[in-house]
Amino acid sequence: MAGLELLYHSVSRDLVSPQDALVCFVHWELVRAGFKCLGTGDQGSADEKKKELLPNGWNANHELYTLRYRSDNDQKEILLKAITVDASVIINVMNYQSEQVVDLTVNLNEYINSEHLQQYDRVFKKKDELRQRVESVIVSPLVGTKQRKEGGSLKEKSVRPPPCAQPHTDPNPLYIPPSHPQRQSPWSGPMAPFATGGDDLDPFSDRRGGMIVDPLRSGVPISGFDPSSGIPGQLPPGSVPPGARFDPFGPIGRGRSDPDPDHLPPPGYDDLFM
Repeated sequence: MAGLELLYHSVSRDLVSPQDALVCFVHWELVRAGFKCLGTGDQGSADEKKKELLPNGWNANHELYTLRYRSDNDQKEILLKAITVDASVIINVMNYQSEQVVDLTVNLNEYINSEHLQQYDRVFKKKDELRQRVESVIVSPLVGTKQRKEGGSLKEKSVRPPPCAQPHTDPNPLYIPPSHPQRQSPWSGPMAPFATGGDDLDPFSDRRGGMIVDPLRSGVPISGFDPSSGIPGQLPPGSVPPGARFDPFGPIGRGRSDPDPDHLPPPGYDDLFM
């Protein structure tokens, strides 16, 4: 952190707020990551030069700080904006090339001692924790995996991707593996007290009974009726998959007469000539 101490002493006379000290700290972390400052504001100029020092007027506005940086290899250019919100500072950094944006919110009272702004050895609280947050949230996403150089600066470290696993190939490229065979569990005990919802909880278990009423599994066998073979005049064969739940939408079976109008008269009504 020797470089930060020298930088801090160079601007200590200009520091008038805790957010000034925080921006100075973040500036040095970007310098360590391989960036140099171009100047203030959103727009650059033709004669600007990359510098490790903070430019003139960098803290003219204590509510909004705007600084531009460029990498040492001139391949990346980023824009830093620090916005003061009550007792916190929201640091927003954008990569011009990829338009990637990262942001970090820092509580000033937690990391900056505002009563000792001109004293480098007393101004920062939990310096290592603040440095770790800046590196993990701002520097790493923008620069990538880093390793320390001699002298304390950082450089981008190339990471070789692991070798891809060789995909499994079948002798026949058109081969489709068979699906899991359907389990035909017996319709045992559909009226059991603990059978309700068994099919919904575990469709592959031997517990029977679902949350949907199924007349075919009511416990009363209906001989001669298989919904998968279809219903004459109502449902063609194959419309109901074997073993699927099926709620008949009409009288089951052949040759059944229409319902008797007097089968279910209104309660208390005994007029047989209705």
